[in-house]
Amino acid sequence: MSDNQNLLAEQRRALILDEVRRRGGVRVNELTRKLGVSDMTVRRDLDALARQGAVEKVHGGAVPVAEASTHEPGFEAKSGLELTAKEDIARAAAELVSPGTAIALSGGTTTYALAHRLLDVPDLTVVTNSVRVADVFHASQRSSGQRQGAATVVLTGGVRTPSDSLVGPVADQAIAALHFDVLFLGVHGISVEAGLSTPNLAEAETNRRLVQSARRVVVVADHTKWGTVGLSSFASLEQVDTLVTDAGLPAGARAEISEHLRELVVAGEAGDDGTDI
Repeated sequence: MSDNQNLLAEQRRALILDEVRRRGGVRVNELTRKLGVSDMTVRRDLDALARQGAVEKVHGGAVPVAEASTHEPGFEAKSGLELTAKEDIARAAAELVSPGTAIALSGGTTTYALAHRLLDVPDLTVVTNSVRVADVFHASQRSSGQRQGAATVVLTGGVRTPSDSLVGPVADQAIAALHFDVLFLGVHGISVEAGLSTPNLAEAETNRRLVQSARRVVVVADHTKWGTVGLSSFASLEQVDTLVTDAGLPAGARAEISEHLRELVVAGEAGDDGTDI
């Protein structure tokens, strides 16, 4: 019972966050009518979102948190957001991985979720600049032993960012010398005008090298990343082969994306078979 309640609370908070971002602010009484729950429930949801740094509470409601384009949340701050969406995305993205291939996983909480889904895919070579992603594979090998078909993990080295990615000249040189079949790339923001962006200048350069070294680029990003713009752009939408996102992405955004990308996979919808464009 408690699992269902947690899931419902998470879905409700995602709807609240979407409403806050779309309208620039909401009132408690509006949310109680829209969601069919009590004032107390809405206030608890707003408290939870405020603790995560997703909204700012004001008298009678909430407004979006004003973030500078240089603001970079830490891994822990991001890991509590959009959990269901990230799991849906990870499950759909894992279907794109074939045994025996060389893949790259960038830093981020969505690629971290994807890493857990790839533990049973045999004979992978995994290149990553994420300490967290590398730890997923190493922890699995420590607990189960060096089993046949376990992934070979290449950690790039470099300078650690707040999101536990390794960036800078060491990472860039390591990546430039490699070639992988598929890159799974987490992003801070994605838009038509700015393309893929991040608040960290060094991370932008490292991501640029990852894109250049990949035969296929798959962006894994939940719907809240759409319309967000960080300080530095590192790739255009035309450089992306596939975007794997969740069902929260509005229809208008899907239509806009369809003009620039080869393939859009929407995870978590009925049938969960994605939408190709």
